[in-house]
Amino acid sequence: MSGLAGWISNTIDLTKQEHVLSKMSLTLKNRGPDDCGQTVESNAALLHRRLCVIDPKTAIQPMTKTSKGEKYTLVYNGELYNMQELSAELKSLGYKFIGYSDTEALLYAYIQWGENCLNKLNGMFAFAVWEHNNKRLFLARDRLGAKPLFYYLYDSAKYGKGIIFASEIKTLLKNPLVEKVVDLEGLRQIFLLGPGKKSGSGIIKNIQELKPAHYMIFQEGEYKINQYWKLQAAPHENNLFMTIEKTRWLMLDSIKRQMVADAPLGCFLSGGLDSGIISAVAAAMFLSKGQRLVTFSVDYKDNELFFEKNAYQPDSDQKYISQMSAFIKSVHNYITLDNEQLGKALKEATDARDAPGMADIDSSLLLFCKIIKQKQIKVCLSGECADEIFGGYPWYHDQNQDINTFPWSKSLDIRTKLLRSAAVLKDAEQWVRQCFLDTINRTDTLPQDNPQERQMRQMFMLNIEWFMQTLLERKDRMSMCAGLEARVPFCDHRLVEYAYNMPWKYKAYNGREKGILREAVKDILPYDIIKRKKSPYPKTFSPIYLNYVKQQVKEIINNPNKIINELIDKEYVQSLLKTEGDFDRTFYGQLMRLPQLLGYIIQIDYFFESKKLDIVL
Repeated sequence: MSGLAGWISNTIDLTKQEHVLSKMSLTLKNRGPDDCGQTVESNAALLHRRLCVIDPKTAIQPMTKTSKGEKYTLVYNGELYNMQELSAELKSLGYKFIGYSDTEALLYAYIQWGENCLNKLNGMFAFAVWEHNNKRLFLARDRLGAKPLFYYLYDSAKYGKGIIFASEIKTLLKNPLVEKVVDLEGLRQIFLLGPGKKSGSGIIKNIQELKPAHYMIFQEGEYKINQYWKLQAAPHENNLFMTIEKTRWLMLDSIKRQMVADAPLGCFLSGGLDSGIISAVAAAMFLSKGQRLVTFSVDYKDNELFFEKNAYQPDSDQKYISQMSAFIKSVHNYITLDNEQLGKALKEATDARDAPGMADIDSSLLLFCKIIKQKQIKVCLSGECADEIFGGYPWYHDQNQDINTFPWSKSLDIRTKLLRSAAVLKDAEQWVRQCFLDTINRTDTLPQDNPQERQMRQMFMLNIEWFMQTLLERKDRMSMCAGLEARVPFCDHRLVEYAYNMPWKYKAYNGREKGILREAVKDILPYDIIKRKKSPYPKTFSPIYLNYVKQQVKEIINNPNKIINELIDKEYVQSLLKTEGDFDRTFYGQLMRLPQLLGYIIQIDYFFESKKLDIVL
C-alpha cells in the first residue's frame, strides 16, 4: 500500500522541477512512511511513497522493466489478491521474477497484455505506467473504487499540454499549475450532496478523479478514458441451496486471499455480522498456526451514559464484541476515544479526506486507526460493503417506497435552510434529482425483472455508486493518514457481481436484512450475532462533543472574515446552536444528525481556509 503521483509535460523540463516534485511527494508521506522513490526525466516524473506490507526488499518503486525495446516504469497503490495465479501464468509465458511482490506481477501483466491486464486483476488498486519510448502514460483504478486516483489536465500557451496525477488532492495542490478554485458545481456537491460527491469529481474545479473501473491513456497531449468493467444483469441460475453455498465460498475465498501479508495483521471487530464473519475466518486461520488474531473495537468515553437507541442504532455494541472475541479467541483491544479530542480531530480528518467529510464519523476512525498503528499493526481487515451488496440498510426494506431520490438523504430541507447563496439554491432539487436519475438510467435490468427486482437493482446501483464510495473514501483516507492498510473483503468484484443478480427473495432470506449472508455463515458465528439487527459504526452521544462543535460553529459565524459566511444562513445556524436535543432524522446516512451537521460546517470552513480556496460562481 502506498501513495503515488506523477507529472507528464510536453514543454516543461521536469528535471528542473525538483522543488515542486519534493513538495508533492512529501504530502504522501503518511500513506507511505516506510520508503520513497522517484523517476524523473525531461518530460515525465513518477513519485512513490511506500507502506511495506509484502516483499519489502525487492518491491521497491518506481519499478522499471524493459521488454522488446520498450522501457516501462510503474508506480502502484494497492494489493492484488490473485497474485499467485497471475505470477504463475506470467512465469509460464517466460517472465523471470526477482521477488514475490504483486508490484512485479502487475508490471509484467501490463507489459504482456496492455490494458487487457485489468480483466485479470482481483484486488484494490490504482496505478500508473509510463512507456518511456512511446511517451505514453497509462492510468487505471480498481473496479469498485477502493483506491483513489486524481488528475489535473492543463492546456495553455505558456505551459503547453500536460497531466498531473496523484493518490490525493493535496498532492496536486502543491503543483503551482493547479488552480485553487471551487465553482458552482463544487459548491452544489458540498452543500446538496455532501459528504457524498459525484463519481469522478474532486470538488475543486478541474480536479477529476478517475472513476472506478476506468483507465486513461495520455499521449502527446491527448487522452482517452475507457470503462473496462460494469455490473450487468444476468439470469440467476442457482437455487436457494446453491446460492447459499456459492455466497459462502466467494466470501470465504475473498477473506482468505486478503490475509496475505508480511506485516502484522488484525481485524476491526464491531460485534456485528460483517466484521464478525471476517474476524471468525481470520481467527481460525491464526489458530491453525498456533497464533491468536488481534482485534479492535472503538467506543467513546462515558458513551454508555448517553446512548440513545433509534431505528438505525437499536443497541450498543459492547456485549456483542465481548461475546464475539471470546468465541473466536482473539486478543481484543477496546479503544475508547476522548470526546473533545474527537472534535479537535475534525480538521485533521478534513485534511485526510481533502474535503468536508462525515464529521466525527471520520475523525473517530482516524483516531482509531492511529491507535491501531501505534500497536504495531500495519494491515486491518474491515467489514465495509456488505450492506450495499446484500441489502443491509433499512432503505432496502421499505417495500412501499417509491424511489425518487437518494434514500440516505431523502429531504433537502435542512440543506437548503443552511444555504443563503442564491446561485447554489437555484434549481437545487432538480439538480440533485438529475444526479439520482443518471444512476437510475445506467442500471442494467432484464426484460423479465418484476417491479421489485428492478427497484432492488436500482437501489443496488445507487448504493454502489454513491453511498459505498463515501464509505470507501472514508476508510482509505483515514486509515492511510495513519499509515494503516485497511482491506475490505466484501468489496471483491466476484461477490458483487453475484449479489447483483441474486433474487431479492434470496438476498432477504427469512425476511431479514442480509438474510442470505446470515444463512451462509450460521455455523461459524454465535447465534446472537447471527440474529442481531444491523447496527452501524458507533458514534458518540456525549454532550461534551456536542458542546464543543457548537462553540466552534459559534466562533465561525461570528467571524465576518470567514468565506463560509458568504454561503450559509447565519440565522438558521444560530437556531441550530439553540436547539435542545437532536434532529428527528438524519440528513445523511444512518448517523449524521445535528452534532454531525455542526461538525460538517466546521469541516467546510476549514476546507476553504486551509487550502486557500477561492469561490467562482
